[in-house]
Amino acid sequence: MSVSHILVVDDEPDIRELVKEILEDEHYRVSVAADGAAARQARMERRPDLILLDIWMPDIDGISLLKEWQQSDEPAPPVVVMSGHGTVETAVEATRLGAYDFLEKPLSMAKLLLTIRHALDDYNLRRENLGLRRHLRPLSRPLGRSQAMATLRDQAEKVAQTDAWVLLSGEPGVGKRLLARLIHNLSPRREGDFVEVGVATIVPANAVMELFGEESGDKVRYGLLEQASGGTLFLNEVADMDLDLQARLASALQGQSFVRLGGSRAVQIDIRVIASSHKDLLEEVRRGRFREDLYYLLNVVPITVPPLRQHREDITDLLSYYVDFFVDSDALPYRAFSVAAQNKLRNYDWPGNVRELKSIVHRLLILGAGESIDIDEVDAVLGTQPPATLQTAGFNFELPLRQAREQFEKAYIEHQLRNADGNVSQVAKAAGIERTHLYRKMKALGINPKEGGQA
Repeated sequence: MSVSHILVVDDEPDIRELVKEILEDEHYRVSVAADGAAARQARMERRPDLILLDIWMPDIDGISLLKEWQQSDEPAPPVVVMSGHGTVETAVEATRLGAYDFLEKPLSMAKLLLTIRHALDDYNLRRENLGLRRHLRPLSRPLGRSQAMATLRDQAEKVAQTDAWVLLSGEPGVGKRLLARLIHNLSPRREGDFVEVGVATIVPANAVMELFGEESGDKVRYGLLEQASGGTLFLNEVADMDLDLQARLASALQGQSFVRLGGSRAVQIDIRVIASSHKDLLEEVRRGRFREDLYYLLNVVPITVPPLRQHREDITDLLSYYVDFFVDSDALPYRAFSVAAQNKLRNYDWPGNVRELKSIVHRLLILGAGESIDIDEVDAVLGTQPPATLQTAGFNFELPLRQAREQFEKAYIEHQLRNADGNVSQVAKAAGIERTHLYRKMKALGINPKEGGQA
């Protein structure tokens, strides 16, 4: 389990040491600082998960430090302000600047521990929500009843109970990211961060700063390696990393320490690494495009994620799952795949794997009509021509997806209104949606049900 690191900043030695001893008894890692300068130094040496900050200190006050620190991290670690001579105005100012809470001295240790637990829970929840907003993952684990998927889940569960590093291989779109997150979520590090490094998306000029962070005077920017400390670092498509960055990363991972850009002191980290690649990394090593030392560091437990064409029996379950997912997430009308359509998709080669399947289900729900998805629609989506019903409607396939969906929905509802002579109940029944939802949809699209057209 990840252990939280707390920085205690107070100019009174007795308070500083007492709080340190109590927190260590509660199994927190603790650093201490006697003044503002030492606090800055301690914060630069190691990224804290929470800061206990005194206000009145000999060199710089806590409010000034709070203002400085709240401008650097996103989201910033919580700060609990402490003072024996605080005023209401001071407490209000600290809260306005982002302090989690304000505690008066003499400290109640029971209240202090409760505040720390609540602050850390809130901080972890904010980071988790931020990660979910950035990376929507509708599945929690690889789906399917095939032997291939059962074996894959079993491998993930076994390796998750260790701290061994993992190398995931497989074609693009098979679900390597999903498997990496599953391993993290099942591991003792699940309370720590799951930090993904999209190697191919990092701008080369900024790569060192993004990974290793940066120091400039008294200010520090924590890189992705430090953000993953106590948790898991996921190197997605690691083969795309250039050789110079590979060398620097291999050194950092080997020693679990590094020096930030512009810094001079070594920063200690504690991370588990999961890497992925659709390329044969050993072949990349032979061709001189990937460092051998980094390859052997990462390749402790190799796991291969099979392509979808190798477990076609799972396609029916995947189709059903993503239909339900998009009906719920996008409020799309429910449509079921006919047996003929399912059979067609089970015999398709799926070059884009599960990612392609998800995209096709989404497209069919957006652009199609009727209660079922038949083989003709599937043939059209898998081929080069759009469905004939959409061609004759003059549908513009060059539009962005959101606008295309709105254009189709508007044309579809207006067509149904004309057929039903403006009877909204009949249209709702034909479309397979609730009448109240249909009214909201017509209002959003500017459709007047009495006229069957624009309001």
